[in-house]
Amino acid sequence: MNYIIEKSPRVSLPIKGSDQRYPVARIYCVGRNYAEHSREMGDDPDRDPPFFFCKDASCVVPVFFDEENSIIYPSMTSQLEYEVELVVALGKGGSNLTMEQARDAVLGYAVGLDMTRRDLQSLAKKKGRPWEIGKSFSQSAPISPIFLKQDLPDGVVSHSQIALKVNGEVKQLSHIANLTWSVEEVICKLSEAFELRPGDLIMTGTPENVGSVIAGDVMEASVEGLGNVSIKVQAPF
Repeated sequence: MNYIIEKSPRVSLPIKGSDQRYPVARIYCVGRNYAEHSREMGDDPDRDPPFFFCKDASCVVPVFFDEENSIIYPSMTSQLEYEVELVVALGKGGSNLTMEQARDAVLGYAVGLDMTRRDLQSLAKKKGRPWEIGKSFSQSAPISPIFLKQDLPDGVVSHSQIALKVNGEVKQLSHIANLTWSVEEVICKLSEAFELRPGDLIMTGTPENVGSVIAGDVMEASVEGLGNVSIKVQAPF
């Protein structure tokens, strides 16, 4: 293939315990999929269902267990916020999937952060503009290696605790069971609007108590059964 400019390499994530890698296609994010987070953002979870937005695959930063990971504090913001999330990696796709098909489509899980330039997102909301400037920026999706579903005990994810610490202090703490829409329901709903593909990642939503970080802060994101990753926020160069 003769490209007029250099082709960008496809972003990929490692598979835990394997030399294989997972090629990332698209990143779907679920908005306000924990009731308490929905309330803290000004919505009524009993009235407003979760909704979807996207990050570009180039936003992914692979982060690793038992290593010093870092991201750069991004430009144009003074309110960089963390949102810890369970990430679902699809091994199969399709449209209008049933619950059984949705369950079968899951290849594995990872720990992720949906980093958000909240001030820019809030301004976009007020003006009725898209959210990309607040959500889809470089290094806004730190994600751990993927654990294959087949290698995990039954129910370990659906009953797991999800948490985030900043400088050792617990900021977010909940359970995956508190998702308003389950993983399978999210996949079903997404497949009504999009034809899902192998390689798609789904960030399933964040619990309450999102908050800001500054350069020098260290975030620890965890999902019980998947481990935890430590990420330092570095000052911009």
